[in-house]
Amino acid sequence: MAQKKTQKKATAKPSSSNSSSSFGGLDKKILLQMHSHMVKSRVLEERLIKIYRAGESYFWIGGPGEEAWGVPLGMLGRIGHGPGNDFYHLHYRCTPTLIAIGLEMVDSIRLTMNRATDPSTGGRNFSNHYVFPKWNVAPVTSPLEIQYPIACGTAHAQKRFGKKAISIVTGGDAGTAEGDFASALILASRRGQELPLLITVQNNKWGISTSYDGQHGEDEIADRARAFNIKSRVINGNDPVESYLTLKEDMEYIRKTGKPAFIEAHVSRLYGHSSASGANPVQGEVDPVMEFEKRLLKANLLTATDAKSIWENFEAEGVRAAEIARAEMVPSADSVWDHTYVDNENADWRKF
Repeated sequence: MAQKKTQKKATAKPSSSNSSSSFGGLDKKILLQMHSHMVKSRVLEERLIKIYRAGESYFWIGGPGEEAWGVPLGMLGRIGHGPGNDFYHLHYRCTPTLIAIGLEMVDSIRLTMNRATDPSTGGRNFSNHYVFPKWNVAPVTSPLEIQYPIACGTAHAQKRFGKKAISIVTGGDAGTAEGDFASALILASRRGQELPLLITVQNNKWGISTSYDGQHGEDEIADRARAFNIKSRVINGNDPVESYLTLKEDMEYIRKTGKPAFIEAHVSRLYGHSSASGANPVQGEVDPVMEFEKRLLKANLLTATDAKSIWENFEAEGVRAAEIARAEMVPSADSVWDHTYVDNENADWRKF
């Protein structure tokens, strides 16, 4: 009788069995949510490029090609304000992560069009230089890699707070040549004083226009973290399932042990470094969004009709968002010091 029940259960949900075997056991709902966030991020980034080319913004820099890594990173964090929640110290290729957290297209477009309604900087910073205190998203910095030691600071506060929250930091492969990166490895790994920090590097094999090859003496960037006894690994960041499962495991490890972990994710760079290098499509790179969509279609977890509708709906949302931002004002002279310093009278950081 037990055998019959088992057989009945196995044949009742063939799609779930297929999902488990082909997608690391992830639920269909998670897979489709990842796909939706990835498409939304790609559509938004391409909209930002169009805005730049139309002369409606001064600059574009972003992360098309990093959706399979960035989306799971945003989905898995403990989102909220204060040291009891996770801190995100991101770099300028972070749109996929913020889309997964809850970023609206219009707020990204307001930033790139330098509108006073931009919630991150009041319209006074570059494209994709976000900051959202309500989500513990620290300011994206223009100087390379200084986010790494800054992340050690919030991780230290979280360690003292004792709520198992972690700090998460991202950056590019070329920036690891900066001393700030090396300092963060030291600060995070001191014996008996380890920090709850997820250190990540998105390796797209390019530093603006300089190839990765010949610029690194180590075989893998992760080798540098291993030298400090930091749990380290290299993954295919173009696979959202591998990214999701690895991030989930390492986040749980950090919360349990209070020690750091390091992930080097190999990703694509589909439109070059920024508008400074043309923001044109790059041939020969893996497109993680389209590859994941193909997998979902093949597994019958997504229909071609639904996929087309998802793309079209986000395209329409991007057009509407651009129309809204286009009609809004640029910053006024009297707002020059807004979004600069924390409101010290109401800040709660001093008690930590």
